[in-house]
Amino acid sequence: MGVRTDPGARASHPSRPAPPEPAGSYVLSAPATPIAPKVCRDLVRSVLGALGLEELVDPATLCVSELVTNVHRHAKGDVRLTVTVEPGRVRVSVYDECPESLPAPRRVGREETGGRGLFLVTAVSDDCGVVVGKPPSPVGKSVWFQLAIPPGSARQEGAAHEGGEGGRA
Repeated sequence: MGVRTDPGARASHPSRPAPPEPAGSYVLSAPATPIAPKVCRDLVRSVLGALGLEELVDPATLCVSELVTNVHRHAKGDVRLTVTVEPGRVRVSVYDECPESLPAPRRVGREETGGRGLFLVTAVSDDCGVVVGKPPSPVGKSVWFQLAIPPGSARQEGAAHEGGEGGRA
């Protein structure tokens, strides 16, 4: 822990956190039940927190909650959540088995209590979209969003030290 035995390894700066783990994907499958949004939020919160990306937890969990709730309410089959951390960005995809139920923002009245989720995802994320008929299955769809990793975050610092990109992807 903190002691490197590899003679060629770079020494850690005492005031800077160790660079986070390399980019990777974290996947969760869950039934599309009322507790699925919470389970998926918890995974996203854990992954981002463990990687030192606390500043992305609130926007990411809001977007995940909206997308997974849409699967529970409007689609069929299980939810498959994928959190992919890459240099400069985090991409979150929510997959369901219902390609005919494509999400689309709609105008809602003041008195309506729902229908604003996709507007929130569009407003909070740096990019978002829908992919139909791609893995994990040729049927279904993935609704995704991306968040840029802010410059100066522990993740960006690690990428800069590893020769990765900084700033927005």
